[in-house]
Formats: sequence, C-alpha cells, structure tokens
Amino acid sequence: TTTTSRCSIYSLTSQRQRSNFNFIFTVEPLNRGRIGPLYAAGCCNDQKTKAIELQKNADDSARGTVSPRDSPNPLPRPLTSAQLSNFAAEGSRLRVAYQGVPGAYSESAAEKAYPKCEPVPCEQFDAAFEAVERWLVDRAVLPIENSLGGSIHRNYDLLLRHRLHIVGEVKLSIRHCLLANHGVAVEELKRVLSHPQALAQCENTLMKFGLVREAVDDTAGAAQHIAVNKLKDAGAVASLAAAKIYDLNVLAQDIQDDSYNVTRFLMLAREPIIPGTDKPFKTSIVFSLDEGPGMLFKALAVFALRNINLTKIESRPLQKQALQASDGNSFGVQKSFPYIFYVDFEASMADERAQNALAHLKEFATFMRVLGSYPADSGV
Repeated sequence: TTTTSRCSIYSLTSQRQRSNFNFIFTVEPLNRGRIGPLYAAGCCNDQKTKAIELQKNADDSARGTVSPRDSPNPLPRPLTSAQLSNFAAEGSRLRVAYQGVPGAYSESAAEKAYPKCEPVPCEQFDAAFEAVERWLVDRAVLPIENSLGGSIHRNYDLLLRHRLHIVGEVKLSIRHCLLANHGVAVEELKRVLSHPQALAQCENTLMKFGLVREAVDDTAGAAQHIAVNKLKDAGAVASLAAAKIYDLNVLAQDIQDDSYNVTRFLMLAREPIIPGTDKPFKTSIVFSLDEGPGMLFKALAVFALRNINLTKIESRPLQKQALQASDGNSFGVQKSFPYIFYVDFEASMADERAQNALAHLKEFATFMRVLGSYPADSGV
C-alpha cells in the first residue's frame, strides 16, 4: 500500500552515469512521514540514462496527504489542448516514464508521443504510475490495448487505483522479430521468451517453430536476458531496436499473426488538460451500476440518444477498496461478481452532448469518474 506524506520541501536530483549499465526504476511501499527513492537496478547495455533520487523532508501528518495549497511548489494549472501540442513539439523538456528496458515498444511509443523527450525505464507498470505521482517524471506512456491481444487489464486496474489523468493517446505499429544469440539457429531453439501479449500476437508462428512459450515482464527484457546469459536454447520475441541494443541475431522478422498489429498507448499526467473542440477528441470514463435487468443497456443508451459513438467498452471485476480510494465512498455488501465498466467515446467534454450524457448517466450510476478528455490519435 502506498502512503504519501505532507511535504514541506522536496528536491529532484539526477546524475548521469557513465558506465555500461542502464537503470530500471522500481518503487517500494512508502512509510508514513517519508518518501523514499526509486532505485536503480543495473541492466547491461551501452545506452546511458539518468538515475533519479527523490528526497523529501516531510512533516508528520496524521492524514498523510499532500495538499497543493500547503506545498511551496504548487501543482501546475491544467493544460489546454494547444499547450499540450507545444509540449509534444518541445519534448526535450519532458521526462517520460515507460515500462520495460531500453528497446521496449513502450520506449518507442514515448518517443513518438513526446519527440526528443528523455525516456525513463520503469520495472513495472505500477512504478511508472508512481514515478509521475512523485514528480520523478513529467509523464507516463503506457499500453492499454492491442489490436490482436486485446486489453492490458493491469493498466485498466491501475487507472482506477491512481489519480493520474489521460492527456492523450498514441498508436504504434508493432513488428515482432524472433531474436537469438549469434551462431544459434532456429532449429536449436527449444523455448522463446517475451511479454504475454507479444507471445499471444505471434502464437501461430511460434507453434509452427515448435517453441515452448515463456512469459516475462517485457519484450526487450526478454532480449536482454538471453543476451546477458548467452542462452543457446532460448530465443526472444522483441523489436528490431532491441536486437541492435543487445547485439542479437534476427532469425525472423514480422512474425506477428496479423500484419495489422497496433498497440494503443495512453499518455498520463498529474493534471488534466482543458478539453477543446478544435480537433477530434476522445473521452474515457469508468462507472459502476446497480444489478438488475437492462442496467447496462440503460447506461449505454445515454450515448446513443445523443449520437455519441463508443470506441471501447471494457468490464473489470469491481474492487471495493479501489473505488473507496478513488471516490471516498463506502459500499455495502454486494452479490457475487459485480463489475465496473470502462468506456471510451468520441466527444470532448467541452461538447454539450457529452456533458448531458454524463449528467444523465450519473443519475443512476453508483460510481462514475472521468479519466480524461484528450485529442484522439487518428493515425498509426
């Protein structure tokens, strides 16, 4: 459980490491009254990144929360969509967290979302969320769904658990390669390592090769593992960039089962942007409903009645603790298998139709939260 404390002073320090190691950031649970650092765990390759340490001298606080008014460095005001475009154009200002190690597809997505940014690798999705919340980085770019493998359920759950805002989306074309150490032929491989989504996206091809699939945390991490350990019986499904970084041989390219393999990533920030109507916008919400016949139909009808197109519907098991943390409400005993619903729709919150639809939904939803209203990415 993460506990935050009221802060009187905080500073962000960084030091460039001139060595053969990259750093992945992990987060440990916080103790009340003190916020500890994200630590760096060494990973072998030639790129250089910055190890970060956040030091906070905190007051003792019974509530253990940070108030923008009490902080000597107040939170920034919400960005407009025009300002968001400027941030993207001047991406060198931003430090952007992603899950994985250098060479991960998420790193490419971060660089596409914020050109010239400084990508900051994080060991887990949770660490990327917390890095933004702790002001270690400015943004996070994390995958939410793939055209072949479907939704990244972990990140849906983390969106509800944390209080970050979706400020944009970016779509990235995914082209998988089968990698191995130099001198290793396909026939010598017995197993293949990669992220579960990548393994699912290449299922048919890997079955033809007769390889046993083993899931790891990320694609580039799999490439790094077989390179560092000089494995002869194992390959990795990863990007061409990972092959170059970890000096691996490319045994096969474009091994995904479908040539149209696109992952959608969300751009997350501490503050929302002010939605506009100058370009196509998308809005993401999460809500829960009472049990009963036709309740979901009734909820979705609020959009259909106003000619608002839905682009995504996802249901997840309701976690009462997450809702209490998010909304501050308490919930009574419910029947088995209650669900919450995530919905994306094509409209800006500046659009009167969207405002009326959510006002209508709120009349009977037991919980509702807007996760973000942001410019839609229409390309790949």
